[in-house]
Amino acid sequence: MANTLTALIPTLYETIDIVSRELTGFIPSVALDASVARAAVGQQVLVPISPAAAAVDITPGVTSPNQGDQVFTNTPITIQKSRGVPFRWNGEEQRGLNANGPGYNALKNSQIAQAMRTLTNEIEAYVGGFAYPGASRAYGTPGTTPFATDLSATAQLRKILSDNGSPLTDIHVTFDTTAGAQMRTLTQLTKANEAADDTMLRQGVLLDVHGFELRESAGVQHVAPGTAAGYVTNGAVAAGSTVIPVQTGTGTILGGEIVTFAGDPNKYVAVSLAGGNLTINKPGLRTALAGNTAMTVAAAYTGNLAYHRNAIVLATRAPALPTEGDMAEDRTTIVDPRSGLAFEVSMYKQYRQVYYEMAVAYGGAVIKPEHIATLAG
Repeated sequence: MANTLTALIPTLYETIDIVSRELTGFIPSVALDASVARAAVGQQVLVPISPAAAAVDITPGVTSPNQGDQVFTNTPITIQKSRGVPFRWNGEEQRGLNANGPGYNALKNSQIAQAMRTLTNEIEAYVGGFAYPGASRAYGTPGTTPFATDLSATAQLRKILSDNGSPLTDIHVTFDTTAGAQMRTLTQLTKANEAADDTMLRQGVLLDVHGFELRESAGVQHVAPGTAAGYVTNGAVAAGSTVIPVQTGTGTILGGEIVTFAGDPNKYVAVSLAGGNLTINKPGLRTALAGNTAMTVAAAYTGNLAYHRNAIVLATRAPALPTEGDMAEDRTTIVDPRSGLAFEVSMYKQYRQVYYEMAVAYGGAVIKPEHIATLAG
């Protein structure tokens, strides 16, 4: 039989440009891992993480030194969801649309574009949701939109990544449209003579700043704090520690909350609080803390993020099929030109009706917290 879906692809792409689309900033700027994409739903793939290397004194001798072993850690990544957007038509519905309406094909193509929009938004929010709890440290004032007067925020984010040893190529900042609107008001970017470019002024396109590629996203998360209050450190804690004993306080701390300690200007991103131990993300404390140092939990904030591409991994693939195949009469893959995601479109002929489905399986994880920083807004 004819490959009917393949013949529709040019029309589908025309329709994609007409249907409303939210902004995607995370998906195009994180890493895709093909080895993870081969995993089944719910199956873990371990991504090895190389340890920090230690230098040794060189002592000449008749044999080579018996040293150099390292202990590798890993981060598990799981294909967590297999999702589809279905729609169907029967013959009477098609006849009615073609005889007195916009036409069956026009509406079907719009449905496919809307299905792509739904899945793209879901994955964008998914990445924004698992990425913000994996940041190393934070900059900015929770509840206050960044870029009010200048570009100091991106300079400070670059400093955090630099101090953590992140590569400074292929780095990105993804923020919500409120921060984007604030940035577009900065005169140093909209005055062509100061920016050396009129793109921001004429077209509203965000320029690269301080080495970051800037993107807006509808998937940036708004983070509400837990109920923790009154905690202090339980004894002295060394710089570099990621587990901080605390005492006397009450309440919970959620992953992704921003915490600070008296006398330390750094803002740390919490992983959890359990058994009297607060865990923060790597690389841990920047300064040593004395016993009974007060801890403060930040207010609610918007989880804008700065990161190196390879710090965040996203895996997507077509949902798995049985070896023998299934009942689909036709199946093809189309790529969303906005996000770069590939989706599988299938057609199933049923009793006097036809069933369509757009589908994708996906999962992801933060594999390098040191190379992510939160821009609290």
